[in-house]
Amino acid sequence: MATHSLDPTPDTVHWGYFDATLEPVLEVDSGDTVVAGTVSGAPEYMPGSPHEVPPALAQIHRDLEPELGPHILTGPIAITGAQPGQTLEVEIVDISLDTDWGWNVHKPGLGTLPHDEFPDGWIRHIPIDRHAMSATMPWGTHLPLAPFFGILAVAPSPEKGRVSSKPPDPHGGNMDNKELVAGSRVYLPVFAGGAKFSIGDGHAVQGDGEVNLTALETCLTGTIRLTLHDVEPISAPRAITPTHYITHGFDPDLDRAAEDALRDMIRWLVSLLGIRPDEAYMFASLAVDLHVTQLVDGNKGVHAMLRRSLIE
Repeated sequence: MATHSLDPTPDTVHWGYFDATLEPVLEVDSGDTVVAGTVSGAPEYMPGSPHEVPPALAQIHRDLEPELGPHILTGPIAITGAQPGQTLEVEIVDISLDTDWGWNVHKPGLGTLPHDEFPDGWIRHIPIDRHAMSATMPWGTHLPLAPFFGILAVAPSPEKGRVSSKPPDPHGGNMDNKELVAGSRVYLPVFAGGAKFSIGDGHAVQGDGEVNLTALETCLTGTIRLTLHDVEPISAPRAITPTHYITHGFDPDLDRAAEDALRDMIRWLVSLLGIRPDEAYMFASLAVDLHVTQLVDGNKGVHAMLRRSLIE
């Protein structure tokens, strides 16, 4: 199996949207590995001295404009032979931090709380110690880092046309699930020929909920292995992390997002364990944890988590 490199440039990124008609910037075979660089942030979010803006990000700012959403996404990457109905496994082999700073943005009315509670917006730049794997908060607290990609996505269905990168959906997108660290395998339903996988929205660390609008946003490089599977089709992203099985639900209504995540976990348990749906529902009530993934991206997210040690 081959290994490919894909750096972020104006020719290899798309800014703010997904579209099944986008031409791939790279085509790989199933099972190949891609070392993909990603960058993050609009010009107004960039820091001054002593922090340095990566030259690739500065060039993207000069040459491109965002469309529909805020995220700069590396890709799309086509997987040879991928067809709708298949499942794309994205194995996250490694994640590395590319800058010594990250940023957090608050915009009144776009976070979890009413706009009048924190009416003053902000952009704050936070130093990152890549050796110690920690960030230093303005008041001195050292926060351990756990980097992950907020966006792992295939192209949406062609009939949807061009869609914003902001809301997560069945094609993945802006899931913002902090559990998807290195060592995880993410499973995405394929909706378009070639699958057309994109990656971005690097986060150095985030709490469940991403409550004020953003995580500690930063630039990451990911080593990912892309593998096609002909299995029973899935309807929404799933994941197997180093510790858990995970299903997702996305909906403007948080209750419905929870229901969708739970229903998919029940379907998965039926398949994994060979038990009846009512038995899986009971097992979920005893052993599955529902977490609020994020509250700030239009479609709210809930992920259901089952410890791998319980069934392996």
